[in-house]
Amino acid sequence: MTLRVYNTQTRKLELFQPQQDHKVQMYVCGPTVYNYIHIGNARVFVFFDVVRRYLEYKGYEVTYVQNFTDVDDRLIETAQQEGTSVKELAERYIEAYFEDMDALGVRRADIHPKATEHIDEMQSGIQTLIDKGYAYERNGDVYYRALRKDDYGKLSHQSMDELKAGARIDVNEQKENPLDFALWKKAKPGEISWESPWGNGRPGWHIECSAMSRKYLGDTLDIHAGGMDLCFPHHENEMAQSEAWTGKPFARYWLHNGYINMGSEKMSKSLGNIVRVVELRQEYAPRALRYFLLSAHYRNPVSFSHEAIRQIENGLERFDTAVANLRHRMQTANEGDADQEVREELDRLTGEFEAAMDDDLNTANAISVLFEAVKSAQSMLSRPVLSKGSLTAYLDWLRRFGSEILGLIDMGEEEGLDQEIEALIEERQQARAVRDFQRADAIRDQLAAQGIILEDTPQGVRWRRK
Repeated sequence: MTLRVYNTQTRKLELFQPQQDHKVQMYVCGPTVYNYIHIGNARVFVFFDVVRRYLEYKGYEVTYVQNFTDVDDRLIETAQQEGTSVKELAERYIEAYFEDMDALGVRRADIHPKATEHIDEMQSGIQTLIDKGYAYERNGDVYYRALRKDDYGKLSHQSMDELKAGARIDVNEQKENPLDFALWKKAKPGEISWESPWGNGRPGWHIECSAMSRKYLGDTLDIHAGGMDLCFPHHENEMAQSEAWTGKPFARYWLHNGYINMGSEKMSKSLGNIVRVVELRQEYAPRALRYFLLSAHYRNPVSFSHEAIRQIENGLERFDTAVANLRHRMQTANEGDADQEVREELDRLTGEFEAAMDDDLNTANAISVLFEAVKSAQSMLSRPVLSKGSLTAYLDWLRRFGSEILGLIDMGEEEGLDQEIEALIEERQQARAVRDFQRADAIRDQLAAQGIILEDTPQGVRWRRK
């Protein structure tokens, strides 16, 4: 089945066809780094991490760019409150972002550009827009003429009245039209600023992504993505200014993920109901958080609850147990290739996984296929005779789809037993043989303290990490 994705701009499920065969140019809007990210932010980065991985599985060479907004009103205000510089504040929370994302298994982008390192590109774009009549300067500020392009609003599909209401426009007598938005902001006393043809100032939010995406990915992107909250005004304004700047379509496919709800309300800073990843990581396994963020179709809202995360942690144990059981049976399995029945079953599961992901990247259904594969593996393990090829085939399948694509299965140690653990297990077996149960129990407790769980099976003792 060929990949189809829902394009926000056309509001249709479309066949995915990048500009170049086997190459994808992908830009995902990154965080504004003035605080720790919350679980709603994390949904963007975890989901599009999976999109990137799946595209690579499909054979595409993906160039993945995710920016950092390291200068804006919130950064300036927070830095002033804390008595530090905007640069120091941004660097602190960029580092915190990577700590959170590394824990959640999110791979680094190919390029992580910072807004403050691309001021020249932004100023060049702004000047081009002025020269073309799409922008104008007023007392050191530069604004984009939103209605200069007659298709403004085509991404969010809003009427003119809705656009005006949604823009949350402050009264500004300098603007020709209330919908016009800032490309360059005149510096206030004491603010971070850069020299420009229009006086000292700093860039507006929207021009940052237009300049950075163009520099690294060209005039037209294959995929532009982010949270649904960015569709308007950020992505709408990006599209308008970029297409006016280059005269070309800005992005072929616009992908937006849904919100996370806290009870009946959307999670948002304005409501004060956000839950930060750095705090959740202290309470739950990061893999459980990743699972939660992939557990619903990306365009649907998902409701956060602590009970849901706890249930997910239990579900992850099924994955880990399956991997441990498959590895354990290797010790007594026969030499030989995978059985024909096993190959056919894994081909079926592969088809179901691909069908789920090809249908608008449905990670929820893909996770269901993982559980189906685990159930199938456990059923196979009940056979009295198994080949190493069959066991390896299941392990390879779980690694490819559960670990490499979804990032939910921890394949654990690839090589045999740790020598120290193996020695203790052997000593425990000897103690049990001479009925020294006190010593045997002491060894079990010693291993448990190291996070090693022992399980006595008909094939012998096996161990796994907690």
